[in-house]
Amino acid sequence: MTTSDANAASSASAASTIPWRRVVVKLSGEALMGSSSHGLDAPTLNRIAGDLAGAAALGVEVAVVVGGGNFFRGIAGADKGIERARADSIGMLATVMNGLALEYAIEKQGQSARTLSSIPMPSICEPYSRQTALHHLGKGRIVVLAGGTGNPFFTTDTGAALRGAELSCDLIMKATQVDGIYSADPKRDPTAVRYDKLTHDEAISKNLAVMDTAAFALARENRIPIIVFSIGEAGAISAALLGKGRATYVSP
Repeated sequence: MTTSDANAASSASAASTIPWRRVVVKLSGEALMGSSSHGLDAPTLNRIAGDLAGAAALGVEVAVVVGGGNFFRGIAGADKGIERARADSIGMLATVMNGLALEYAIEKQGQSARTLSSIPMPSICEPYSRQTALHHLGKGRIVVLAGGTGNPFFTTDTGAALRGAELSCDLIMKATQVDGIYSADPKRDPTAVRYDKLTHDEAISKNLAVMDTAAFALARENRIPIIVFSIGEAGAISAALLGKGRATYVSP
């Protein structure tokens, strides 16, 4: 057996143990800036692109909702005197910049990808539609979903839950800077309690801030489980899919 045959057999074996056929990964803009104060960090971008390509190699259809906080956050813009609707629009444009960068980084890994934007800008990427996204997923391409929901006042967390429901995803994967959901921010509160498992109702009633209430509610209504895990290490996405490593599982 050749090395490529062995790798293919290994991927097929791993895929058979994964209960999810199609997933949506929520990736914050801040995750792409590494240790920098803003913008894109090339090694981090390439590492995460490799993680996404690795997940696709397991036979899972992968969509990615990317944030824009490494360039501009709507809420922060509103705090600086820009009206909220306009500030959110600027933030949505930031997600398109991240989406295009991520698409290119994924393709450098040898994995086909397409950026779809909920804000039509056909000269640089395809406009989002459910049919277009499903077509690309069916072709084995990673679909990078930019532009949020296309509307102000909705977070990209809510956008991930919305796209997860729209695209009939089996799982929402929330990539964070910590290894699951805590009762408080563990970086600020050393007494914060970590949860291994929760229900959507518990996450909402406890007001756990890892995702906003609208996102949890959308996931609950459509009975989509959520895995919250750290994106800080290489291979984190595949590990979460395979049930390895530390993460919090939120079930319907």
